[in-house]
Amino acid sequence: MHIDDFQDIKYTKEENGICTAIISRPERRNAVSYVTFLELFTILEDMEQDTDAKVLILTGDPKGRAFTSGGYFEPNFFDKIHKDIRKEINLMDIAQKKTCMKFWNFKKPVLAAINGMAIGGGISMPLAGADLIYMADDAWFGFYFSKRAIIGEFGMNFLLPFYLGFQKAKEILYFGKKITAQEAYDLGLINQIVPNDSLMEFTRKHALELIPPNGPSISINLMKKTMHSYFKPILDKTLDLENKGLRKTFRSKDFRESMNALKEKRETRFIGK
Repeated sequence: MHIDDFQDIKYTKEENGICTAIISRPERRNAVSYVTFLELFTILEDMEQDTDAKVLILTGDPKGRAFTSGGYFEPNFFDKIHKDIRKEINLMDIAQKKTCMKFWNFKKPVLAAINGMAIGGGISMPLAGADLIYMADDAWFGFYFSKRAIIGEFGMNFLLPFYLGFQKAKEILYFGKKITAQEAYDLGLINQIVPNDSLMEFTRKHALELIPPNGPSISINLMKKTMHSYFKPILDKTLDLENKGLRKTFRSKDFRESMNALKEKRETRFIGK
């Protein structure tokens, strides 16, 4: 994929070294798809090859009133993608192992500015990919995997217990909880709560502190590489297990029931099959 082919993300690069990736599908509340994750992968590759690119800010298009509303499902979606782009997408990689590991191995700092609701991959992606997470005071996380009868992806099943401990992580995931910005901060999932109207200014200020002339980028990049190194095999294995689990849950009657209930705006009636 080439940057000029982007459909879901607005990608900009500044002379000061700040790169910005804005998830921009306002008509579907910035929901993400296989294409979105391929575009993110392409951005990381581009930044790796560009010595002038120093730091990445990841956020959602304000017009979408969300950071991202989670996964985007549409019948025949894959058929609508250009054939050249389809060749780069592995439909069996539901957990997005390729992009997740790209984020984990990416040496340059990534800052996430969560400027609205973040559901599903909108939580697991910044937890796996961002070094610092700043969240608007009116934003929230929706851990709705169990409500859709699926499991988390993007390494969620390793990362959340790692950050919170097993008991709290299981409570949040099993019950599909909604977490406010304040709760996320209290749990240690984010670095700072910021008023929505100053979130990007705040994030940019901190991005500049990580790169020359204000920050020693070589030192910071090596710290990140060193901290992430030990956990690579664990994350790699977790993503394989997530892919296996997701394929199984997507075939389940409970998943179909959850989709029907969502469409019909009614309570879900699971049967455990």
